[in-house]
Amino acid sequence: MGLPIDILKLLTGQTIEWDRIEFKKGWNPEPILHTICAFANDINNWGGGYIIVGVEEKNGRPILPPIGLELDTIDAIQKSLQELCHKIQPNYFPVTIPTMVEGKWIFVIWVAGGDNRPYKAPKLLRKGGQAFHYVRRGSVTKIAKDDVSRQLFELAAKVPFDDRINHHASIDDINFQLIRSFLRKVNSDLYANSETIQFKDLCRQMQIVRGPDENL
Repeated sequence: MGLPIDILKLLTGQTIEWDRIEFKKGWNPEPILHTICAFANDINNWGGGYIIVGVEEKNGRPILPPIGLELDTIDAIQKSLQELCHKIQPNYFPVTIPTMVEGKWIFVIWVAGGDNRPYKAPKLLRKGGQAFHYVRRGSVTKIAKDDVSRQLFELAAKVPFDDRINHHASIDDINFQLIRSFLRKVNSDLYANSETIQFKDLCRQMQIVRGPDENL
């Protein structure tokens, strides 16, 4: 699986606002869980965000080349992340992409705005920890309180127009060549795979279709 955008442009803030990107030197489960929850809640309707593990940051900007991760560390992170996301209520599972940048492996967690918000996650990972709704305020992940919490619940009842499923359209309405042209233009890793994977799987990876196969 690849990202539908150029990873180098993502790392340098050319395609995504800095507030929607969080860099982590290593695997730190609690704050990463809170940020996944916040991006999934997408209180600003920005389309979620990205958490990039294996890259140090200074004042919110990445330090390149990345410090990187070992492949066995990435495998352990993937297993840990599956367990971690079961703690989000309702469950939410982001897209994950290990990728190499400047000879170093990094781990990208792509968190699109969730369909079932509001989401909440435990503040502490110990058993019985109290769960809270988290949101992004600028580049900071915070517990949603008072007016912000009410705003989150109000937004949850209003799905943005461009996030709604169009039940009058089908996957046959999507132009494969236009998608490939877009992926080539943005230098996406998905471009190389677009001829070998099923079209419906390509569309799912780009998150432009949702639902069971029979409804596509």
